[in-house]
Amino acid sequence: MIQLSRRSAQITQSEIRAMSLACRAAGGINLSQGVCDTETPRTVLDGARDALYSGHNSYTRHDGITPLREAIAAKEFRDKGVTVDPDTEIVVTGGATGALYSAIMSLLDEGDEVIVFEPYYGYHVSTLQSAGIGIRYVRLAEPTWEFTDEQLIHAVSPKTKAILINTPSNPCGKVFTREELLRIGSVAEKYNLIIFSDEIYEYFVYSGTHVSPLSIPELRHRTVVVGGFSKTFSITGWRIGYTIAPAQITAAIGHISDLVYVCAPAPLQAGVAQGLMELTPEHYHELRDDHRIKRDMICNSLAKVGLNPTIPDGAYYLLADISRIKADSSRDRALKLLEMTGIAGVPGSAFFHDNSGDHLIRFCFAKDLPIIEECCRRFEALEF
Repeated sequence: MIQLSRRSAQITQSEIRAMSLACRAAGGINLSQGVCDTETPRTVLDGARDALYSGHNSYTRHDGITPLREAIAAKEFRDKGVTVDPDTEIVVTGGATGALYSAIMSLLDEGDEVIVFEPYYGYHVSTLQSAGIGIRYVRLAEPTWEFTDEQLIHAVSPKTKAILINTPSNPCGKVFTREELLRIGSVAEKYNLIIFSDEIYEYFVYSGTHVSPLSIPELRHRTVVVGGFSKTFSITGWRIGYTIAPAQITAAIGHISDLVYVCAPAPLQAGVAQGLMELTPEHYHELRDDHRIKRDMICNSLAKVGLNPTIPDGAYYLLADISRIKADSSRDRALKLLEMTGIAGVPGSAFFHDNSGDHLIRFCFAKDLPIIEECCRRFEALEF
């Protein structure tokens, strides 16, 4: 019998996909998977179409087409006041997942450790595990999702090489403040750690302001930003992501990305570049405001029936307390809720390394308004 690798044995089907399959079998409403129903901007589609028909269907530079790298650099300056060199500090990758994988493979060795805040995004942890990286967990405290300096320092070991943050965060919607980033940076400076900052939800901020460690001068040299356009432009299937990092790190990331992905899809890069160049700030403001309305609607409905949510400051997910549903685990509770309402969420255990999330469920509210309205009606009809 052929045996799988130890690496493969560590990676199992995510609860997100498992609940999506259960939802499909039940004919339910899928609030488990982070697929945004917002329409893709027409200029993004037109840019990709024009590139297709004008023959841009071959390999690009391994680090992405020049217009897209320049558009990303312009976006960073416009939104964060950060000057980025598009030729030496940006790599366009196969989605944000490909960006993080390439960064991890470029900077970490098997046996190294990374500090991860939990609740965490499962693919972050799985990507680290697939590379043979150990994980040190720092628990964010409900309901405000805060951490202490003592927690962070206690998580550092002689093998620790990096800290991974997700701001705004999936699944809890935490937006790290400048003060918190400075505290993280102080520990990173003391122990010479890399900061991986996944900022894919940068335009979904409802309270406070998105702050990137890239914009903090004393953290710039040790920061690797992971970003992408799947969420902002509703193009999860296009797989266009990027990294921003100091030139030496960027070169190494580019080599790994080239080895694994060769390049991101050529005409789709062009579509994203056109969208970045032509869409005004109002587009992003409207996107944020639209999702804030949906957040408030679904949070209010959940609170009415005692499935108390923590109100997310960013991203488009929320965690709700489903301990009122009597079952042995969060997965059983999520399946029972699917049976009761026809609505699928992700069991809270998917976001913790132990059973600490058994009272939680994650819902995605990036859906068309009529779907959110129907979910609210079903939640409010619940009887326990």
